[in-house]
Amino acid sequence: MNSPRVRKLLLLCHVVSSVGWFGAAAAFAGLVFAALRASDAQSTRAAVLAIEPIMWFAIVPLALASLLTGLIQSLATHWGFVRHYWVIYKLVLTLFATTILLLNTRTISTLAQAARTAEGGDFGSLKGQLVHASLGMLVLLLTTVLGAYKPKGVTRYGWRKQHERKSAA
Repeated sequence: MNSPRVRKLLLLCHVVSSVGWFGAAAAFAGLVFAALRASDAQSTRAAVLAIEPIMWFAIVPLALASLLTGLIQSLATHWGFVRHYWVIYKLVLTLFATTILLLNTRTISTLAQAARTAEGGDFGSLKGQLVHASLGMLVLLLTTVLGAYKPKGVTRYGWRKQHERKSAA
């Protein structure tokens, strides 16, 4: 997998899924904000109903795709899986964000079910969803910064691999 075309394709898939995840999270946050600001119950229920498919058909698949493409890319390129600290930080942050997202899916489905069945509906946990989405976007922004700037810092394993390569050359 050292072909430049394969590396570029992996990078493209990773960037598209990551940017898509950020955009879907922004749409989710916008709908939650609209639900919180709505002056009537019907508008609130409509916004709550819209966040469930965004979660299941955009956010979750894009989060999993971002995680998977990032893992494949780290294993298939010279950046390596544990050679650079920034790669490890991105992986940990992405795993954290994905885990929180998956744990939160039940709450979203419960809110959507309440919107489908209730006349008035108690949507008190919507504020928490706005916090979830906002913090998630912050974490995704941080992973983007790490990927763009690639701060220096090689792990001991990475340092050893660099010196082995120099010795072999």
